[in-house]
Amino acid sequence: MIKAHQVSYSHKKYHILKGIDVSIEYGELLAIVGPNGAGKSTLLNVLANELKTKDTERIFFKEKTFSEWNIDDLAKNKAKFSQHNPADIPLLVKDVVIMGRYPFFEASPRREDLEAAENAMRKTDVFHMKNRAYNSLSGGEKQRVHLSRVLAQLENSITHKLLFLDEPLNNLDVKHQHKILKTIKDFTQKANTTIVVIHDLNLAAQFANKVVLMDKGKIVSQGEPSVVFTEDIITKTYGFPCKICDNPITKKPMIIFG
Repeated sequence: MIKAHQVSYSHKKYHILKGIDVSIEYGELLAIVGPNGAGKSTLLNVLANELKTKDTERIFFKEKTFSEWNIDDLAKNKAKFSQHNPADIPLLVKDVVIMGRYPFFEASPRREDLEAAENAMRKTDVFHMKNRAYNSLSGGEKQRVHLSRVLAQLENSITHKLLFLDEPLNNLDVKHQHKILKTIKDFTQKANTTIVVIHDLNLAAQFANKVVLMDKGKIVSQGEPSVVFTEDIITKTYGFPCKICDNPITKKPMIIFG
């Protein structure tokens, strides 16, 4: 699905990514985790082709570099949720969500575009506020509206789609954190791929098929959660002691700091 080989990224004199090798297959949900400043969001943006690097041609999406893609086709195959969105958007919620359908229509949305937007709003629990002004919403509600937008963008008949999410759980309560991750997991299980930057290690362990743990611009460990989430690796990477046991419900690793 997407592969990167020896990808680095620098800004001015700072080396933010250093020789990254990563491969994500169809049907995988990959969680990128690590301490603040590890390079998580930068890696996501480079993989999503939103940050250019001299190594961009070493990134392959569906066996093609991004320069080989038609821009319209690319918008139907991949979408990205950013943690930073405009604070002031003078539109109704439904109008923000329909923006995700812009690659599919010219003058006005078709019935299938409106249905895709409606389905996405239901998945993120914002359909009941579709006629509210976006600017009247709380931070968490705005977050879910933008998640609806990117989900609507990828509701199409194309197989093996790719979704990038940069800290999508910010401002969300526990219920909506789990609901959003369940929605993302369902999307991934339809032979699609999701790459998500997330801070909560326990949620990463519960929902991700694969984890990339970063620190200081490098990958410390990658693989299944049981491989990455060990006491030695996590304690050393975060500089804080932890214990790891099996979650009594999911049987996945449960990380306890302290």
